[in-house]
Amino acid sequence: MKALFAIAWKSAWNRRFTLALTVLSIALSTFLLLGVERIRTELRENFSASVSGTDLIVGARTGSSQLLLYSVFRIGAATHNMQWQSVQALSQHPGVDWVVPLSLGDSHRGFAVLATTPEYFQHFRYGNRQALQMREGKPFAELFDAVVGAEVADRLGYRTGRKITLAHGSGELNVAEHADKPFTVVGVLARTGTPVDRTVHIGLPAMEAIHLEWRGGAPLPGVKIPPGQVRKFDLTPKTVTAALVGLKNRAAVFAVQRWVGAYQPEALMAILPGVALDELWSVIGVGENALLLMSGLVALVSLAGLVSVVMAGLNERRRELAVLRAVGASLRHVLALLALEGAMVTLLGVALGLVAAALGIALLAPWLQAQFGLTLSLSAPTLHEWTWLAGLLVAGWLASLLPGVRAYRLSLADGLSPRI
Repeated sequence: MKALFAIAWKSAWNRRFTLALTVLSIALSTFLLLGVERIRTELRENFSASVSGTDLIVGARTGSSQLLLYSVFRIGAATHNMQWQSVQALSQHPGVDWVVPLSLGDSHRGFAVLATTPEYFQHFRYGNRQALQMREGKPFAELFDAVVGAEVADRLGYRTGRKITLAHGSGELNVAEHADKPFTVVGVLARTGTPVDRTVHIGLPAMEAIHLEWRGGAPLPGVKIPPGQVRKFDLTPKTVTAALVGLKNRAAVFAVQRWVGAYQPEALMAILPGVALDELWSVIGVGENALLLMSGLVALVSLAGLVSVVMAGLNERRRELAVLRAVGASLRHVLALLALEGAMVTLLGVALGLVAAALGIALLAPWLQAQFGLTLSLSAPTLHEWTWLAGLLVAGWLASLLPGVRAYRLSLADGLSPRI
């Protein structure tokens, strides 16, 4: 074994430039394969981790995916709102532990504005039931306080104490701004990798205050109420977009869901976030299948390139293998030599690719988070990734045996006096 290792090392060193290209090819294949696979798995996990710890989401009767989209992902708009009396009735249900109302509709420079209660920061969970943390400042307490998500703060350069104004409606065009009632940023949330990062949070009374002069989605002409006088009015919300609900006992989830569905004063519905997320992913998860297909194609092209590189180097090894056979080496010895060499080259390439993938994730994770809201975590390879790596190792090892089988079928004279 020691002699085989010495011969394999000297042979490899003699062909170091060709083998360096082979190692680079394997490393690049491993890097691409692990990168695509990690993005695919993290994309699914980021999507599923948008909300957790919430037993039900209640809103006006509509599709479950639509309710999930506008209440959790801030996409789209509700066709109908939920009456405030319904929120109070829901909070008084014996099986309900807490209710966090959500009111949407306004925006700030393209980011959604969410009006809620201070309990939102206490009860909202994401990921593995992780609570929201403040990166800077504190939750809103005064009427015109605002708490911004991490992406809002990073993109717009906001810190605590910054004055901002909100706009009526969603989108980047702030045609109808509530410029007469500015807000003060009192807190910046830590990054979560969820739509929370792209949201400006205010209190429900503040949402009512900035719309005192509005009726039917348009400002009343000639009516202006200064910020100092809004507290004279009743700022109790009349409607909300949806409500997050936590139960005292999760076993009662279907009983509360039926109660909401049979609620007489207005047509409401309650969805289970996990079930709705799975339903929504079945619709938009075609991207995951595309990435899975891409992973398979990357592996296939990588292995094809590896075999090509190995077979291309056969000509420069024909004399070497023929000399080994001339001095009495059997097919078993030739294959053992090539298997050892192939194993070392493949293992080195896979190891370099693994290191490159880890460095790529560490360096690109902040940029992907800032640009696309995709959180990539630097962690040990998953079982699926280990399977891909094992497949690369085995395939690379088998590819290294092809020159030996090919060379053994050639005559000794062809190897010792190869045609130019």
